[in-house]
Parts: sequence; structure tokens; C-alpha cells
Amino acid sequence: MIFSKAKMPVIFILLNLVLFQTKAQQSKLSPYAPGAVEMASAYQLSAKLDTALRNIPTNNDIVPYWKKDGSAFWYKKNLPNRTWEYYYVDAASGKRKLAFDHDIVARNIEKITGKKQNPLKIQFAELYFAEQGNTAKIKIQDNWFQLNLSDFSLTNTSDTTIYRYFAKKALQQRRSRWQRNRESPKSPDGKNEILIRGGNLFVVDLKTKAETQLSTDGNAGKPYGDFEWSPDSKTIVAYKTDPKEIKKVHYVLSSVPGTTRGELKSREYAQPGDDFTAYQPYVFNVSAKTAIKVDADPIDFFGPPDLHWRSGSSRYYSYEKVDRGHQRFRVIEVDVLTGKTKNIIDEKTKTFIYESRIYTRYLLKTNEMLYTSEQDGWQHLYLVNTLSGKQSLITKGDYVVRDIDSVDAIKRQVWFRACGMNNREDPYFIHYYRIGFDGNGLIDLTPEKGNHSLSFSPDRKYYLDTYSQVNVPPVTALRLTASTKKITEIEHGQKEAYLATGVKLPEVFVAKGRDGVTDIWGIVCFPSNMDASKTYPVIENIYAGPHDSFVPKNFLPASEMQSMAELGFIVVQIDGMGTANRSKAFHDVCWKNIADAGFPDRILWMKAMAAKYPNADITRVGIYGTSAGGQSSTGALLFHPEFYKAAVSACGCHDNRIDKQWWNEQWMGYPVGPHYEEQSNITNAAKLQGNLFLIVGEADENVPPESTYRLADALIKANKNFDILSIPGMGHSDGGIYGRRRKRDFFVKHLLNAEPPNPNISK
Repeated sequence: MIFSKAKMPVIFILLNLVLFQTKAQQSKLSPYAPGAVEMASAYQLSAKLDTALRNIPTNNDIVPYWKKDGSAFWYKKNLPNRTWEYYYVDAASGKRKLAFDHDIVARNIEKITGKKQNPLKIQFAELYFAEQGNTAKIKIQDNWFQLNLSDFSLTNTSDTTIYRYFAKKALQQRRSRWQRNRESPKSPDGKNEILIRGGNLFVVDLKTKAETQLSTDGNAGKPYGDFEWSPDSKTIVAYKTDPKEIKKVHYVLSSVPGTTRGELKSREYAQPGDDFTAYQPYVFNVSAKTAIKVDADPIDFFGPPDLHWRSGSSRYYSYEKVDRGHQRFRVIEVDVLTGKTKNIIDEKTKTFIYESRIYTRYLLKTNEMLYTSEQDGWQHLYLVNTLSGKQSLITKGDYVVRDIDSVDAIKRQVWFRACGMNNREDPYFIHYYRIGFDGNGLIDLTPEKGNHSLSFSPDRKYYLDTYSQVNVPPVTALRLTASTKKITEIEHGQKEAYLATGVKLPEVFVAKGRDGVTDIWGIVCFPSNMDASKTYPVIENIYAGPHDSFVPKNFLPASEMQSMAELGFIVVQIDGMGTANRSKAFHDVCWKNIADAGFPDRILWMKAMAAKYPNADITRVGIYGTSAGGQSSTGALLFHPEFYKAAVSACGCHDNRIDKQWWNEQWMGYPVGPHYEEQSNITNAAKLQGNLFLIVGEADENVPPESTYRLADALIKANKNFDILSIPGMGHSDGGIYGRRRKRDFFVKHLLNAEPPNPNISK
């Protein structure tokens, strides 16, 4: 279990000892306190370093564009100062070469287009290497050319046929459960067509045009609709609907060019507790003209689902149902002759089922299906017999199946990605695997330490594996899929160019969470010119949304965190309990408890970090975040004022009742209970201590702007001091360039007690 009361006193004793030692160490140091001139210089150096770092290429994401036969691919390699070259790789040998002579091709493009070309910035709208013959087809602006790869000459071509194949992620694209069926009114045998008139269901004989009415109880208020034919064209599954109007939210664009009045914008936006349209399934026998109400509750959450018919049968179909409140997931089978149902899968939980992480794949020929579940405490893959409902575990252990790449029903293998399987690594590092349906034959396709991104050739004979860590540059290797043997390294990044700028690469830090057992992972960004005799305020970049984990895992020499650190801060990011991609128990901390935001773990982590790094001054801690991070950063001042002293909160969802229904009910539950109000920043506004800066875009269509304005109203009524910035025309954002500059100024003023440069004073 995450919480262990027996261990808590021990934790506090250890923490007090750590804090005592930390204070003793820091008593020998003095706070970093820059003057106006030094502060202005820090801003300039931060901007210069940020620019220098971003002009050094990382090649974190090599994207291969494969030939149709899978024998070769090309890719674009980033070079310094935002330039690039194109490379061509023969897959079998691993030999890599420049795809063409960039200087000659640039000159030839100049001749055709009349526009000057930089050989290291050639841009193609399309590039395709022919399967046979030493040629390629390229599209420049709207014109197509054939490139002779022997002399690099260009000729006009009318043949624009190309083969596109690339994959940034080896993930299967699957349809959201929010998306409705694609209705086809015509029957599979082509003889009949469905017609909805006056809310009732009719069938039209396409040959005779004769109409047959199948339902009589529908009307405009509660119509039939959202239908689907059985494979044999004898049965129609349709839904009688009880429509509910989705309520609207509004905002005003204050500064539309060419106008003198604000422009009102309105849109549908469901909030927690709002009513949804309900769909009661019926089955209609076309020839017998009969209707049977399916023995199942109406679908009152999501729309009509996909139907999965048994292979070779039109008598049974199954569908997925997630109950509102996210505490029950079912796969329900329906007998269309009787309307009776049975549950193939019926999973229940006292907390939540993370609906959008459920993977299902139906193996109709063998009456099986694959699906993922956290029922044993970790997200794992199961094989289910759809006739008996019997389940068998495919993957097993204290790790998380993150997603499914593909399924080979013939070889009975599943290809997936997971994290936490390698005990001596960061448990968030993604690795790719394949395994048999019986749970045997596990193969790690990505054995090297690091966070991996993998893509296959069209025939899956080869794959590219790119991996890195926040402070270890990326490597891209070409491998054989069958054996995982490495053919060659395509790219291998180096640190030297980054370190030459003087930057300190992020450091990974791990400390125990609130239970004294669980490891909490995060990163630390230090100023490049940190004075060992000084202490520096700590700023946390927070996003604690329960839908994922957020601490970067790929190579990260340049970031907003590093840029802020250069002003005289130690900037950190942490994944506390309540976020995803760890155990179910770790995740469950967020259940009806979003205000927790993992703060007990974050605070312990920073205290432990300060013990290791005495230059970190945790008596001056700031925090910033956007969206859910905006909610949490304000919550830090309201609920943990003893630790956090300043916060910048952009477009925060400050009350979960104001925010979007689908996200908040997933974690806060349904129906809306008193815990929604108890955890609201607005309800708790009078508790504010410390310094708060609110940022909101007036055109935010993700989190309604009134969430921030209502918080401001509550703070005013509580007679609290705070700053607020409303940006005309801006949507869901941290404030853009202007907002980010104001955020830095705010922390400089309130944590460093320094004066930021004033842009209103001309130089």
C-alpha cells in the first residue's frame, strides 16, 4: 500500500535529521542576491545560452522514410544552426551515405525556380526514392521533378505517384470510444436501405421501393437512430435515444481587429454532472418485422459503441460499455434472437478504471480477444476466451504495459511497449517487447539503457531504435527484427558541443515518497555559473494531471527550466504519487483527490534534494504550471503555504466543476460530491499566503476563462493581494512569450528580491 502509518514517524525523524544537516551546511553559505546590473546581465546571458543550445542539433527523433520494398530509407539529419542534410541508408548492409550532392541539387533548384537555395536548408514538400532505377521524385512548392541520382539533374515530371511510409511511433492507431459508428444505411447484401422518418425506423426495398416500418414508438423527442446491419442483412441493431442538450460556455474576444465591440463566442462544453444523451439498444428482425429491446441498461456515457459480430455468425455481437464514473468496464455479448446478454468481461473497481488506457483487440476467428487491465495492481495484457469469458495473463510483473504496437494473430504474438521491467533503470523508461499469447517467449527489442522510440520498416524486417536520457545524447540504431541484432548505428549524439556552452545538463534525482518505500523520480536544472558559496531559490515546474507522467526522459540540454535556472534558480520537475505509469496503488492517490497533486511526495523529494545539494534553498520555493499545473501551483500556496512561497498559475482549472466533464469525472468521480467543492481553489481562496500571479487567455477553449476569473473574484472578496494577466485573443496557453517573461520577472522579484529589467525604460 502507498500509505503506511507505521512508517510515518520514522520518516519524520529522518527528515528532521536531514533538515538539521541541511541547515548546518547552508549556514556556511550566503543567499544569491543579484543587483540590478547583475540581474540584467543574467537575462541577457540566459537568452544567449538558450539560443546557443537550441542551435545545436539533438536528433532526438530520427524519422525514417522507407522505400516500398523495405530495402532502404532516407532521413533528414539536423545540423548546427538549424540546417540539415538528407541521408540514404541501405538496410541490409547498414551503409549510410548522403542521399545526393546537396550543392549540385541546390544549384539545379535555383535554375528551375529562380530562387536562391541554401544547400543545407533544402526543403522538399515530398521526396521519394524509386524502387528501381537511380532516380527520385521530389516536389518543390507545387511542382514535381525527377531527380537523376547519377548527375543530380532535375526534369519536370507529370508522374506524381509516390509511396509514403514513415512512423514516428510504432503504435497502433485505434478508434476512440467517444467516436460514434460510421452508419451505412444500405444492407451488406445491397437489397435494402434504412430510413429514419418521424423518429421511427423503416426499411426500404431498393428494387421495389416498398417501405416497411419496423418501429412505432419513436418520435421527434425520443427517436430511433445510430443503426447497424448484421453481416447477413437480416437484423438491424438500432438505438432509441433520449436526447439531452449539451450546455454551452462563452467568452468574449475583446480586441478583434476592425471592430469596436467585443465578439461573443459560444460552444458546447459538458461539465461534471451534466446530463448526457442515453441510447437504449434494440434489435429488429427485418423479415419478421419484430423488435426486441436488448436486456441491457441504456448507454448513458459515450455514444453508441462499435459492434463486434462473432466470426461466421449474425446471431451474436458484443460491445464495450464504460459506466459513468469510470468504476466498471464491460464487454457485453447480445443474442439478437432473444435480446438476452452476458458479460464476457465485467471489471469493477472501488477507485477508477482508466478508460482511455484500455486496449482491446478482437480475434474473431478464434473466439478470443486481447485487453489490458490493472486488476492485479499493474497495467497488463490479458487473453480472453469470448465464449467462456476465461482470462489468462500474458504479461506479469511489477511493470506497466504502456501501449500495444501490433498483434500477429497467426504467430500468436503481441508487440507492446512497457516501462519498469528493468529494475536498475528509471521506471518510466519505455522499452519495446514482443511476447507470445501464452506469456512465453518475451523478447526485449530495445536492450540498451534509456528511453526508447522505435519504428519498423513496411515489412517489419528492420526497425530503428532511438534512445537517450535527459543528460545522455540520443543514439539511433538499425536492427533486424527477427533476431534484434544491431546492423549499424545510424546516429550517435555527443555531449561536447553542449558542454562547451557552459550549460549544466539536467541531473536525475530520486527520493522516497510519503510511504518511505516508493521511489519518486525527478530532474534538477542548475545555473551554469552557480557559485558554490551561494544558495539559490528552488522553482518547481508542476504538472500533476493523473492522465500521464510528465518529467522529461529524452535528452534535454535546452528547456524553459534551464533558461529560468540561468537567472539564479534551481529548477526541478517531479512525478509525485497520483500520476500515471506506475502501479495502480501509486495512481489511486489521485482518486477524488486531485488537490493532493502529489505534494507530500514533492516536498519530501525537494527536502532530500536540498540535503544532497546544499546550494538549494528550500526556504524560498516557487512553483509554476499551466492548465492542471495552473490548478496545482495555486493549490500549493493554498494548501502548503509553509513550503511554497510564490506561484505562477496559467489558465488553471481552479474548480473541477468548471472544467471539462470527461477529464474530471475520470479522476474526481461521479456523481459530483462535496469533495469537488472542498478541493476547489476558489472555495479555499481565503487561505492564500505567499505571492500569486494568475495568467489567463480570454479565448481559452480548453479550460473556460471564468475558472481563473472566479478565483480572482474570490481572492478580491477575501481581500487578498495577487497579480493577474488576461491576454486578449489568447487560447489555452502559459501566456506565450510575454507571459513567460512576466513569469520570470515575478520569481526574480519575489524569490530573489531583485529587480528584473524594465522593458518600459528605453536604452
